[in-house]
Amino acid sequence: MIATYFEGLLLGASLIIAIGAQNAFVIRQGIKGQYVFTVAAVCAVVDILLITVGAAGVGTLIAQSQMLRMIAAWGGAIFLLAFGAMATRAAIKASSGAWDEAESQARNTFISSSGTKGAIIAAAGFSLLNPHVYLDTVVILGGLAAQYDGMERAVFAAGAMTASPVWFFCIGYGAIKVAPFFRTSLGARLMESTVAVIMFILAFSLVHGELQGLGVL
Repeated sequence: MIATYFEGLLLGASLIIAIGAQNAFVIRQGIKGQYVFTVAAVCAVVDILLITVGAAGVGTLIAQSQMLRMIAAWGGAIFLLAFGAMATRAAIKASSGAWDEAESQARNTFISSSGTKGAIIAAAGFSLLNPHVYLDTVVILGGLAAQYDGMERAVFAAGAMTASPVWFFCIGYGAIKVAPFFRTSLGARLMESTVAVIMFILAFSLVHGELQGLGVL
């Protein structure tokens, strides 16, 4: 169960921490010291709800079909490998302007809103209006959760859910110290390299499990 929890945690973290407008927005609020708790909480809650939908709905649907489970496993492995490859490419080409570009996107979208209400709308917007969030949480995490049965699936989902609040609150409240480092080419390279390694390990785990199920290993 512990291993399953940490698999979910690592996968959830890998999907969340890639450089993007949502993370840039949370860090921006952290640097400004404005509505940090509210913004981090909204982003985390949205992720948790979507992961729940994926694990309980899509995950259950996939679990009922051996064929769908196999497709989800191999499809998930291919996605993880592709994501890992992209992260590797980003790490090689990392520059000090990666976060600035992402933050610029954030500033030009919802920043016009002000106050607590504006912060909530902005956080929800960055979380829900990004098509990748549905692929990551509902489809990918939901599909991978289907590889587990009963309590193990709940534990895997719980691990993935844990990553969201931990990450968002950490980057929000740690932004003053953390953000400057990740604006450097070394920081961006380190982040993308970490994501790539985790993705490759999880993809290997999926492929290994499917090959064992087929009696190849």
